[in-house]
Amino acid sequence: MQCSRCGNRDPRYFWKDGKQIYCRKCVNFGRVDLGEPLVPYASKPRKCVCDVQLDFPLTKYQQAVIRQLNDDLREGHDVFVYAACGAGKTEIVMESIARYLKEGKRVGFAISRRQVVLEICERMRKAFPQIRVVAVCEGYTDQTDGDLIVCTMHQLYRYYRGFDLLIMDEVDAFPFRDNEMLEKIAESACVGQRIYLSATPDERDLKRVEAGELKMVELFRRPHGYPLVEPRIISAPPAVQACFLLSFIRRHQKQHKPFLLFVPTITCAAYFEKILSLFGRCRAFTSKTIEKERLVAELRAYELEFLICTTVLERGITIHGVDVVIWKSDHPVFHEASLIQMIGRVGRSITMPSGEGLFLCTRKTTAIKRCARALRKMNEEGDICVN
Repeated sequence: MQCSRCGNRDPRYFWKDGKQIYCRKCVNFGRVDLGEPLVPYASKPRKCVCDVQLDFPLTKYQQAVIRQLNDDLREGHDVFVYAACGAGKTEIVMESIARYLKEGKRVGFAISRRQVVLEICERMRKAFPQIRVVAVCEGYTDQTDGDLIVCTMHQLYRYYRGFDLLIMDEVDAFPFRDNEMLEKIAESACVGQRIYLSATPDERDLKRVEAGELKMVELFRRPHGYPLVEPRIISAPPAVQACFLLSFIRRHQKQHKPFLLFVPTITCAAYFEKILSLFGRCRAFTSKTIEKERLVAELRAYELEFLICTTVLERGITIHGVDVVIWKSDHPVFHEASLIQMIGRVGRSITMPSGEGLFLCTRKTTAIKRCARALRKMNEEGDICVN
């Protein structure tokens, strides 16, 4: 027995309903009976007259990566784009999107998290005003067809054999990482080439590159030319860490600079909201938060001075001039990739290309040390590229 949608073969996940047997592993996406063929996504693509419209010129390093990416795609390869946080991964793939759409092919852009779907959708609409860009995620499923579909990984079940080009952002992130069901659904959604995007590829991705299954292009230099922000690491007892945190808050209030305070758990975020609301305008931001878009907008407008967030906000989000502090950065929930992504929120703006990242911990874990080494290596390789 094998599910035609998610590939499940475990008999524990099959259930008999009368004469029919169906897969329970992916039943949240709709019931699929054993042996039932999936219906390919039926929407007919149209040739779109579209060109990328950006408010800024691409750097020569981005242009070189774009040429290499498009050459690899024309040769029929899947490609992994390994680029530092803020290096312009989204802009790098836009020319490929435009080329496929002009050829009358279907393009999808899949991301792990809903918040990032909405942000990427707005960026795509601005870059491609001539086409219909549709966001498909929780709360946005009334319209599921368009010229360019931006969706969460979960929503790919709607698009069986639907895309000639599928771009998958942050493939090392939860919930896609190590999720065989989502991987199978994503694989079934594409009949052509795939582009994988990440600033933190895992060992499995790197092994696929070494084995020749994927081509890789790299970019470690941000468009503004400034190096990635490397964190200041404070290893001290909790009471001392608290003093550093309060000093950080006061200093940013004087500078009128927003920041993100990352904490390891939802419980910790709720506790900190109660305590730190005595010192400044703040709100907790977790997977349970309602009106996430409103809180981000209030931080951007500096109606809130900072957000106390879990790793739900570690990726994809861009906030002008934001700094980052990570409380208990030695907590097991913070691995190397998440630390790199969180510090990667800093210095993304062309007008504010630098900033501050602070790690507060009682000891320097392996993840903290590897994060610091990885950022230093990216900066060194970026310098080699420039020189």
